[in-house]
Amino acid sequence: MPERHFVKYTFLKVDPEWLRLDESQRARDKQEFLAACESWSSERLLRSFSTVGTRGDTDMMLLTQATDLQDVHEFHVLLAQSGLMKWCSTPYSFLGMTKPSEYSDESRLEVRPGYSKYLFVYPFVKTREWYGLDPKERYRVMQEHIRIGREYPQIDLNTSYSFGLDDQEFIVAFEADDPADFLDLVQRLRTTEASSFTKRDTPTLTCVACSVERAVNALDGTPLATSVPDFGSVS
Repeated sequence: MPERHFVKYTFLKVDPEWLRLDESQRARDKQEFLAACESWSSERLLRSFSTVGTRGDTDMMLLTQATDLQDVHEFHVLLAQSGLMKWCSTPYSFLGMTKPSEYSDESRLEVRPGYSKYLFVYPFVKTREWYGLDPKERYRVMQEHIRIGREYPQIDLNTSYSFGLDDQEFIVAFEADDPADFLDLVQRLRTTEASSFTKRDTPTLTCVACSVERAVNALDGTPLATSVPDFGSVS
C-alpha cells in the first residue's frame, strides 16, 4: 500500500519595502530562495504558484509534499535562511495529510502533480451536526456531491485531511485550465444537501501555476531568465 503524504500549502506576502532595494540585492535574495527550492525538490514534490493579480493579501504559494513531516519542517527552516524570506510574511499556511476517503474509492494517498493553469485552494470545516449523522447517511448525502463533481472531468480534485494537525478539517485544492468551469462547479455544489453542513470554506485562493523563477520574478516585475529549472511546474 502506498505511503500517506503530508501536504503543505504555504502562502507568502513580500514586504513592499523589499521592492525598493537595489536590483542586485533583490536578485541575490531571489537566487537564495530558488536554491532552497531546488535543493528540496530534487527528491520531493514542490509546485509553485503566483497569486499576484488574484489576491491582495498574498503574492505566491508553494505546495510541498513529503512522507515525513520532518522533511516539511526542514524545508521551511532552509527557506527561512534565504534573503527573500526575510522580507516575507505568511498570511496563510495549511498543513494536511492524505488518507483514503470514506465516500469514494477515487481518493489518493499523494497529491498528483498535474499541469493545469490554475489551482483553487481553500480550507474546509464541516458542522458538528455532520459528524452526528449515521455513517450510512453521510455516505448517502455525499454521493450527490461526488456525482456532480464527476460531471466536470476537466477539473481535478486533491483533498488533504487536517484533523488534529491544523485549524481546518480539510484542505481542498481543485486544478483547472478554465476558471469559469470551476465557478460553475462550485455554484452547483452549493445546491447539494452536503453543502448545508459546511461551516467554513474560506479564504478561497486562486493560484496561477508557474515555475518558482516566474513566481519570484512576478514579485518585482523582473523579466524571465531561462537558466533556472522550473521544478516540474508549468512555465
